[in-house]
Amino acid sequence: MTDTDSKQDLLIRLRRIEGQVRGIARMVEEDKYCIDVLTQVSAASRALQAVALGLLADHMGQCLVDAAQTGGPEKDAKLKEAADAIARLVRS
Repeated sequence: MTDTDSKQDLLIRLRRIEGQVRGIARMVEEDKYCIDVLTQVSAASRALQAVALGLLADHMGQCLVDAAQTGGPEKDAKLKEAADAIARLVRS
């Protein structure tokens, strides 16, 4: 990730998620209704998933394209790396 604006956007999203997670911890400490806590956990999980998909898209748009143009073993390694990352996202 080299684009400064993209990096800043990512950091802002991650800070927002961090705040959500702190809020969830507070809810647990305050013995809030379980369904309300689960709703917030789900929202934080979806937000993290969106960050992961954005990172993957950036990786495919930059690193993977560069490797494909270069060819050779680097291309194969980057393709496997991307496929493995997608598999991890699908399993989560």
